[in-house]
Amino acid sequence: MTELALQLQRAARKALSDRRFRHVQGVVETAVTLARHYHLPEEKAELAGWLHDLAREWPAERLAQEAEQIEVPSGFATIPMLLHGPVAAHMGRVEYGILDEDVLNAVIYHTSGRMAMSELEKILFIADAVEPGRSYPGVDSIRQLAFSDLDSAVLRCLESSILYLLERGEPIFPLTVMARNEYLMYTNSKPKTTAAMPKQGAVE
Repeated sequence: MTELALQLQRAARKALSDRRFRHVQGVVETAVTLARHYHLPEEKAELAGWLHDLAREWPAERLAQEAEQIEVPSGFATIPMLLHGPVAAHMGRVEYGILDEDVLNAVIYHTSGRMAMSELEKILFIADAVEPGRSYPGVDSIRQLAFSDLDSAVLRCLESSILYLLERGEPIFPLTVMARNEYLMYTNSKPKTTAAMPKQGAVE
């Protein structure tokens, strides 16, 4: 673990409840394992994982006040829960000197998803949805799929999120719907592949 990752881990431990911190640990583990599997920078995946929920347990009013002072993607303010991503990314840039736009974008969009996500964005988005602490219908099959086809796994995560929100009568962010439609069209045009999922290892 790099010194920066260690700082973020400590910040997450201080800022979050035990339950949320365990979730973040699971996201880091899953994101790093996926990055290793796809030969992507593991350090970036680790940083994004530790950072992504740093503001998740802030009160809604505090999030809204902070969001007024920073650049937030269009429409995020209409669904307050989405604001913790942009706020955490801002904290990463200002307080921890993280300037890698790929890491910051992965954090910003880890809840909503978006069209044309980078590989790191996909990995964090999936890891947030399927880390070991997650339990919902279909999660095991998405975990398996993530190691053979990132795009199809993104699609499944988007559809699961949309279904969850529909069942709860909650608003669905338009960007999430647009991302779902894009990944549906893209994955339908791809040949199907299969691969075994490797055992997830702990982040060192």
